[in-house]
Amino acid sequence: MRTLKAARLLAAGAALTALTLLSACDSGSPHHANEAGSKAPVQPRVDQPRVNVLPGMPPVEDLKDLYSADRPGRLSPVVRGFPSRVYVPNTNSDTVTVIDLETYKVIDTIPVGRQPQHVVPSWDLKTLWVNNDLGNSLTPIDPRTGRAGKAVDVHDPYNLYFTPDGRYAVVMASMDRALVFRDAHTMKTVKSLPVSCYGVNHADFSPDGRYFIVSCEFSGEVLKVDTAKMKVIEQEKLPYHGAMPQDVKISPDGKLFYIADMMANGLWILDGDKFTRPRFLYTGKGAHGLYVSRDSREMYVSNRGEGTISVFDFAQNRLTRKWHLPGGGSPDMGGVSADGKVLWLSGRYNAEVYAIDTRTGTELARIRVGSGPHGLAVYPQPGRYSLGHTGIFR
Repeated sequence: MRTLKAARLLAAGAALTALTLLSACDSGSPHHANEAGSKAPVQPRVDQPRVNVLPGMPPVEDLKDLYSADRPGRLSPVVRGFPSRVYVPNTNSDTVTVIDLETYKVIDTIPVGRQPQHVVPSWDLKTLWVNNDLGNSLTPIDPRTGRAGKAVDVHDPYNLYFTPDGRYAVVMASMDRALVFRDAHTMKTVKSLPVSCYGVNHADFSPDGRYFIVSCEFSGEVLKVDTAKMKVIEQEKLPYHGAMPQDVKISPDGKLFYIADMMANGLWILDGDKFTRPRFLYTGKGAHGLYVSRDSREMYVSNRGEGTISVFDFAQNRLTRKWHLPGGGSPDMGGVSADGKVLWLSGRYNAEVYAIDTRTGTELARIRVGSGPHGLAVYPQPGRYSLGHTGIFR
């Protein structure tokens, strides 16, 4: 099992034969992130058809755009007033580096448990959970004060998600080969769901919250899990030898799931409802993290193995740009600033963090942090609630 851990930390993805998507739309002017919006309170839409959502889940605001609550300035009253920070878990240093989002300066280093992998906003937006994978614990950080609390015992917490109704945390217990449903507040185990794949790591939920798609990086598979029944209902092997799926993100219209694959070097495009054979789009070597722009028009794809970021246009269904980090790098996980102007990514093998202008792709800053930076969280961000990971907000 330690070998698999080492593989996750060291694998950058060898150059393999690129697969390509066999369709493309007409070219057009690239879209850009919106300017910062007002500080007006979040107002639910009343003119949208109702969706039969998972009981207890907040209603879907806009069927055409699941990220409509993530616009610049639409901060929840819960987080309004929180200082803007970037929290960087350093897997080899067992620390979290805290960066001031405005000055690009490191302002704190927080000791945590062994091998922190991701910093995850809680469903209610009040807590940041540090996933201490080999430390078998979660360290809570108060985002209002930046102070860490007492660690909670949780076995094998490689990654962490929350069901859309806010009832359960879902621990991606990669080495235990299980999805562990826990009380979202106490973290007490409710149900441990064994899986037959290897390396469960990332996920995203359907528009109605009734199922979620999970990637299994070490066996090259994806799962479809019934949220309420806490049961795997479908399973599929990706059609690529050596596939290593990573981040998962749903399209704004809720029709497709995008799954980054660091060995196939691109995105699998999956119809979650039908769960049929996915299509593929080449992006770059070591495709890893997926982040939607604040206007929901684009998605940023970090290509860890070649030091680039690909920009995918949802409406055009194609890649429109590719940004190259000066001097290279290893862009991994991260998030978009609350105003949508800056993409923050950890440099996994370079002990650094990148701040990238979302209009031009220009590198704004390269900041030294601890060793092995991974799933950094930009916080606070707009949205009504968090589904977990480094910040999936609805």
